[in-house]
Amino acid sequence: EVQVVESGGGSVQVGGSLTLSCVVTRLFSSRYCIAWFRQAPGKEREGVAIRDDNGRTTHLDSRFTTTKDNATFLQLQTSLVMISLKPEDTAMYYCAARKRAFGSECQFGDDYDYWGLGTQVTVSS
Repeated sequence: EVQVVESGGGSVQVGGSLTLSCVVTRLFSSRYCIAWFRQAPGKEREGVAIRDDNGRTTHLDSRFTTTKDNATFLQLQTSLVMISLKPEDTAMYYCAARKRAFGSECQFGDDYDYWGLGTQVTVSS
């Protein structure tokens, strides 16, 4: 069973930084997409960042970057580094994963099969 677990959320002041971590276990694929999404109360979910097995990345905002912390066949770990945080960044942040077919690219609109429960980020002034 694939497991996706996020951690690292919390409260931070405007202009601060936060790093979220995502651990994906038992995906058992050398090709994959790991994406971060967020959803604020009353708003639609939006994509924040993507990283694939080749290190290709997509980011909603230049204030956000992803790192590849660790990758084995059993477990993948990546982090979402957020700087210069704003109150509008307040949301529940989710990590999602899917296997990537050969030659395909990762998009926010893909069907991600595996999701974590989310970690809350609150930015206050």
